[in-house]
Amino acid sequence: MARPVRIAVLGADGRMGRALVRAVLAATPRAVLAAASERPGHVSVGKDAGVLAGNERAGVEITGALPARGVADVWIDFTSASVTESVAQTAAAHGVALVVGTTGLGTHARAALDVAALRIPVVYAANYSVGVNVMLKLVADAARALGPDYDLEIVEAHHRGKKDAPSGTALRLAEAAAEGAGRDLAAVARYARHGDIGARSATEIGIQTIRGGDVVGDHTVFFLGNGDRIEITHRASTRDTFAVGAVRAALWVAGCQPGLYDMRNVLGLGF
Repeated sequence: MARPVRIAVLGADGRMGRALVRAVLAATPRAVLAAASERPGHVSVGKDAGVLAGNERAGVEITGALPARGVADVWIDFTSASVTESVAQTAAAHGVALVVGTTGLGTHARAALDVAALRIPVVYAANYSVGVNVMLKLVADAARALGPDYDLEIVEAHHRGKKDAPSGTALRLAEAAAEGAGRDLAAVARYARHGDIGARSATEIGIQTIRGGDVVGDHTVFFLGNGDRIEITHRASTRDTFAVGAVRAALWVAGCQPGLYDMRNVLGLGF
């Protein structure tokens, strides 16, 4: 039997971090929780990651520093955009594979992932839900088949605490729709409408944002024609669905050649 993949969870006491710890523990014997970390001085430092995640003791204490070299095969990082650059640089220096789910990344953080991918395998995706990634395929295929007679609109909703807008998933859906429709998203995206804006152009792709309550994540892509419409919707009811997909990515990327991958690679989906 193959050795289990040793996984480290960064930001282990956050909402996603706890879900990731649960998902890694549930993936036994294919995976093992090798390390868990939080920012220095965090109240969870020194506590058992399994207990904080709502499970039994995992025998892995949360540390206030990134995992040491050789401790894990893969790091999973869903922390914050402000630390992605340093995480990518350290992972590359340690030679450890990296799975990143942090959204709202700036230019420097994205560039750091590109540079790290020259030395290590990196999976970066806006959304790790298997369902959302199948949805991306459906949206691209629908946009390609329906053509210019159907207007494209995307609406996303998240909890009141989400900091970036539109969501990374909404932007990825817009990219898939634009790809299928043969359009340049940068030229046709419409992020807000207010006042006397005139008639809708035939090529624009609307991306609208809703924030409130405890919504984990809802995304709908509308294909609006004359006489009918198609709606493709994904609703997440728990963060565990993202965590399960991220662990699936970690199991897949362990041992891969250096490069920048996404969930299409993990799931074998071609757009």
